[in-house]
Amino acid sequence: MTKFVLASASVARLKLLRMVGIEPIVSHSNFDESSVNLTHIPDLVNTLAFKKAEIVANVFPSSLVLGCDSVLEVEGEIYGKPDNPKVAITRWQQMRGKVGKLYTGHALINTDTQEKVIQCGITEVFFAYLNDSEIEFYVATGEPLKCAGNFALEGKGGLFVEKIVGCHSNVIGLSLPLLRVMLADLHYQITDFW
Repeated sequence: MTKFVLASASVARLKLLRMVGIEPIVSHSNFDESSVNLTHIPDLVNTLAFKKAEIVANVFPSSLVLGCDSVLEVEGEIYGKPDNPKVAITRWQQMRGKVGKLYTGHALINTDTQEKVIQCGITEVFFAYLNDSEIEFYVATGEPLKCAGNFALEGKGGLFVEKIVGCHSNVIGLSLPLLRVMLADLHYQITDFW
């Protein structure tokens, strides 16, 4: 039986997979993301997702390995995970009341055949207008420091998102509908991993 491996330390991605009945093997790639310098956002997240999956794929025979990477773009600025609370506060002050696009690169590799499928999910995120006090309190929870885009839709950050257009699970870090399509491209069904 083919194993499903998640090449990510993301608790949110693991929860999404478990929610749909997949209990993956989790293996963090430890890939140095700073080694990739691309400006076209879909290329950036797809490359990062593939590099993470590729490292882990070398360790797991007879497996499907999934790597993912997410960034938020607001008015041409790219936001990954903030380095510290001050950066998170500044970013939220720039994001509030605006619309961003959350890009998640997905790379799925069949380690037996070396076939791969790489796709980018894009979801629009409409942010509420937070006052400075709300921003400071939210950042003080520590949640924004763990997330690409400085917020977690599935956490307290969900309070500050007025609307999304597109796949909601993509915003959490893994588009479940896109994963189903990618599995089909590699001749699997999601139910093969239940």
